Amino acid sequence: MEAWSSLVAAVLSGVLLAAVIFYLWGKRVERRAADTSQRLILAAKEELMSVRENLHKSLDEKLAGVDQRERELRKTEQQLQERARGLDKRAQEIGTRLEQVAGLTAQEAKQEIVSRLENEGRDEAAALVRNITEQARKNADREAKKIIALAIQRIAAEQTAESSVSAVLLPSDEMKGRIIGREGRNIRAFEAATGVDVIIDDTPDTVVVSCFEPVRREIGRLALERLIADGRIHPGRIEEIVKKAKADVDASIVEAGEQAVYDTGIRGMHAELVKLVGRMKYRTSYGQNILEHSKEVAYLAGMMAAELKLDVNLAKRGALLHDVGKVLTHEHDGTHVQLGVEMATKYGENATVINCIAAHHDDVPHESPVSVIVQAADAISGSRPGARREAYETYVKRLGDLEKLASEFKGVEKVFAIQAGREVRVVVTPDHVDDAAAARMTDEIARKIERELQYPGQIKVVVIRETRAVGVAR
Repeated sequence: MEAWSSLVAAVLSGVLLAAVIFYLWGKRVERRAADTSQRLILAAKEELMSVRENLHKSLDEKLAGVDQRERELRKTEQQLQERARGLDKRAQEIGTRLEQVAGLTAQEAKQEIVSRLENEGRDEAAALVRNITEQARKNADREAKKIIALAIQRIAAEQTAESSVSAVLLPSDEMKGRIIGREGRNIRAFEAATGVDVIIDDTPDTVVVSCFEPVRREIGRLALERLIADGRIHPGRIEEIVKKAKADVDASIVEAGEQAVYDTGIRGMHAELVKLVGRMKYRTSYGQNILEHSKEVAYLAGMMAAELKLDVNLAKRGALLHDVGKVLTHEHDGTHVQLGVEMATKYGENATVINCIAAHHDDVPHESPVSVIVQAADAISGSRPGARREAYETYVKRLGDLEKLASEFKGVEKVFAIQAGREVRVVVTPDHVDDAAAARMTDEIARKIERELQYPGQIKVVVIRETRAVGVAR
């Protein structure tokens, strides 16, 4: 029993000791935990303070950087403003200098730019017009050629050529002395009665009657031939023969006019116009007899009008009268077109016929297709090879004038008149004339030729622009 009590006491003592030890260990653990918590709190506070200090320091540095950047930006802005003011000043100086160098004010420079833009627009317009013209030509060329070829095929009129002199054959050289007469009284009386010049030189058995007016020359030639055949040459007989020759020539003029009107199928023409038509028998233009030319133009115009279903009678009438003014140019002031219009108006011709006369050289606008046909027929008759001829001096002068006129344009390097003056070739400098300007130059040269030169038929203008690159191998 004591042993059991001792055992229980020992166990209780052990339990009590264990409880004390556990209590003391728990306190120690509690103190250690408290110490650890205090250290952690202190460490956290220290770290927080360190982070806060670092953050303040970083913010201060960034704020200092922002201030520095702001100062730099202000400084840069000031520099830019100063540079802008300097550039404005420089621009003003450059503008003033450019005005001095170029000799242009700002307004003039603006006008120059506008002018360049206008030129560019004109070039584009020229290109557009050229394209439209090409399209129209493709469609119209075939029918036009067909009509003209048909008209040419159906006409083959005989052409005559006369000059300002007429030769009269003599039976012998003794007749020259009788024509001259004592102290030249016969030749003076003849020249006074006829208004011609009689040229007596060393040419055997021939004298020459010279006069620009073809009717007077024909009267003189006919009267001289009759005097020579009669053999009685003296002032009284000369006056008598000249009167008869004049009457015969006047009768032949009326007859030629009536025959031309009959041949062309024209009716109701005034007698004075018929007489003017007959006078064309004794007038030539570039060696082409005007009456035969006018009849040929009438035939051509009539056939083209028939093909186009137009008024054939008006076309023939306008064509026959289109050059009627040429028989009056030596007697009245004005061009043959103006004189022809006056005569046609005076004697009551149709307005379409009058327009054919007025517009066949484009002096006035065409008012009907008939006048266009007459102009085309006139060009066909006058420009075909062999129809016309001209004096060598006139021919050379015309070619020279043609080349001189074309060479006046800017950028032209060389000019060649070829094909007897029916074509002019213009060689331009490629650096100064581009393709569009070359196309525009052809029209400008053609219009200037039309305004300033007189020529038969038509003249083709060809502008050649060529760029060459040359290299040398050594």
